[in-house]
Amino acid sequence: MAGEETQIQQAQEWHPKRNPWIIAIPLMASVFMFALDETISNVALPYMAGSFSCSHSEITWVITFYLIASGIIIPAVDFFCKLFGRKNFLQMSIILFTVSSFLCGISKSLVMMIVSRFLQGIGGGAIVPLTQAIMLESFPKEKRPQAMALFGLGVVFAPIIGPALGGWITENWSWPYIYFINIPLGFIVLILMHQLVEDPPYAKKQKNVHIDYIGFIFLSVWLICLQIVLDKGNDADWFGSTWVCWMSFISCLSGVLFVVSQLKQKKPLTDLRVLKDKNFFFGTAIQTILVATMMGSSVMLPSMLQQMMGYTSFLSGISMVPRGAGCLVSTLITATLLGKFGEKRYVFVGAIILGIGGLAFGNINLQISLKNIAIPNFLFGLGMVMAMVPLIDMSCRTLRNDQMTNASGIQNLIKNVGAAVGTSLVTTCVSRFAQVHQYMMVGKLSDLNTAFIDRANEMTNAMMANNMNFETATHAAHGLLYNQLVQQSYLWAYVDTFRLFAIATFAIPPLLLFLNSRKKSD
Repeated sequence: MAGEETQIQQAQEWHPKRNPWIIAIPLMASVFMFALDETISNVALPYMAGSFSCSHSEITWVITFYLIASGIIIPAVDFFCKLFGRKNFLQMSIILFTVSSFLCGISKSLVMMIVSRFLQGIGGGAIVPLTQAIMLESFPKEKRPQAMALFGLGVVFAPIIGPALGGWITENWSWPYIYFINIPLGFIVLILMHQLVEDPPYAKKQKNVHIDYIGFIFLSVWLICLQIVLDKGNDADWFGSTWVCWMSFISCLSGVLFVVSQLKQKKPLTDLRVLKDKNFFFGTAIQTILVATMMGSSVMLPSMLQQMMGYTSFLSGISMVPRGAGCLVSTLITATLLGKFGEKRYVFVGAIILGIGGLAFGNINLQISLKNIAIPNFLFGLGMVMAMVPLIDMSCRTLRNDQMTNASGIQNLIKNVGAAVGTSLVTTCVSRFAQVHQYMMVGKLSDLNTAFIDRANEMTNAMMANNMNFETATHAAHGLLYNQLVQQSYLWAYVDTFRLFAIATFAIPPLLLFLNSRKKSD
């Protein structure tokens, strides 16, 4: 008991020797590097598939295994920090991330690429929770909102510009360079981190550290099965497939056993008791909704532009640039106005702006240009940072410094699951909504519909004017009209999915009532 009280006192009194803004330089560079790799590979998948002579379904394992690896390592960061020391573990993670990036770039087969991406995910998974914990501890509490504004910019901005940067690199150089760019940045970050970052007493290497093998096995099985189901479930018709049912059952059972084991173990892999903190629980829940919305929409818009409007990977990535501009503007506003405006009201306004941006995407059509989606994208970036940044600080405000590493791991694990669910939800919603709209509209392609007859006759006559016989022209006209119907059904599916994400953000304001915007007395 006396040792625990001493640790709590050390956590409250510790301050870094260097200016925390200087410490933030290598931390933010590492966050940006990891967050960028979450989306930079997406636009290069077709090029990778060509290099490895594999199908689109097979190449998506490059993304899946990266997410699986990062998801497994995130909740175990507190254990590895005790085993190696937090600074040492962070440096080891950056080394592994950098080396595996090189291996990704030189991969000559799909198997080697998947293994390299898995290692990259293991190395990168610990970066975000550790840097979040270090920044929260390094800055005094009155400066944390500004620090979290900077942190939030890296977490949100990097995945947004990832597709644009990845598309430009892929089209102008080749896809391996999207991984090679991590190598010089990784070495610079490692050198700066070695010089600037320090461990507080409670984050140093500890003796007699034992791993919770049972908890780690349950965690791994849970996340592996969950990620596979979310990534491949839609292609297999979800619970219409036997293997999806079994994988879902194993995932749910492993998840329950993981939680039970962590609550019963004296020295668990992760201390789930932090979820009893009301601010942490509801702050994490709201952030999960925001992350799911951000990742889902980031996947949906470039996909729509490429598949329905013929945009290149670079142009579809450029479509996300206004969102990045919104993030930058919001960061500047947040750093100056957050303390004056009030955190809850600030998050409320951010969620409303985010919802308005989603509803604005609900008015798109196939005649739009990049300029037409600039304003909704800007609103999306503006609202995302305004809502996200205060929540990072508010969710951890009532926790002690020595709880930050464990809490950051749990929070980022839940957010990772939210991102996976959001991405999977996009695929499912677009597919199912398109089927619904096609079913509703196909009845219009009937000889009883005069508008359809008139349009078909116009197209048939136009084709016959080009020396096509009547039967062939009639068949071709009906085929073109059916293709237009399918295209319109998918357009409506994207519109409905954008509106669904907007509605999800409007569910955030009621949850703010459960947050305490004032810090508790220590």
